[in-house]
Amino acid sequence: MSALVQLKAVDVRFGPVAALSGIDLKLARGERLALIGANGSGKSTLLRVLNGLQKASGGSVLRDSAVRQAMVFQRPRMLRASAAANVALGLWIAGRRWKPALDEAGKALARVGLADSAGRNATSLSGGQQQRLALARAWALQPDLLLLDEPTASLDPHAKREVEKLMAQFAAAGMTLVFASHNLGQVKRLATRVIYLEQGRVLADLPVQDFFNGSLLEQASPEAELFLKGELA
Repeated sequence: MSALVQLKAVDVRFGPVAALSGIDLKLARGERLALIGANGSGKSTLLRVLNGLQKASGGSVLRDSAVRQAMVFQRPRMLRASAAANVALGLWIAGRRWKPALDEAGKALARVGLADSAGRNATSLSGGQQQRLALARAWALQPDLLLLDEPTASLDPHAKREVEKLMAQFAAAGMTLVFASHNLGQVKRLATRVIYLEQGRVLADLPVQDFFNGSLLEQASPEAELFLKGELA
């Protein structure tokens, strides 16, 4: 298949609640796709479906079996171990021997600017450092597709810039990105394509330049205009 992942009429239900309804999505290699919408719109659920963590209740999810992928969460869990061990464990689970995994972990930490923190307990790192450590864990696996759920939501401005810089560098190196964000400035800086979700439905799917020039309001709802104005949580 030409797409990395393709969703056809995907529904996700949690009891009586429809988290996603009739989602059609085709993700091409090299895209930088931003998912936006108010809280509860379905962004995180869609990311989990794309990553295979959430099973669809209906429809189909087609994947290129050769594609490697990784996911970074808004609040990544840190093991009570060194930063290096946090990265190496993922590689060890993937089949590396421990010593080579530690060597690769060192390279990954250097890649995100944490080489000097390799021996520190991961739980003692700042929020921004922990998010970069989570990016190192993902990057070490050399994924073709990287999924990120609000990767800078809890960070201060400096830490946000550091994470955004790494995301841009990963994309420039050929990695496909899908990220959920409430930060419209971040979407403008990083995305090539934007999907606007509302109550589990895709109401707009546009190139980033069209999304911000008024085309969204032609396709979506009054809530979309409120969201763009920052008046919808």
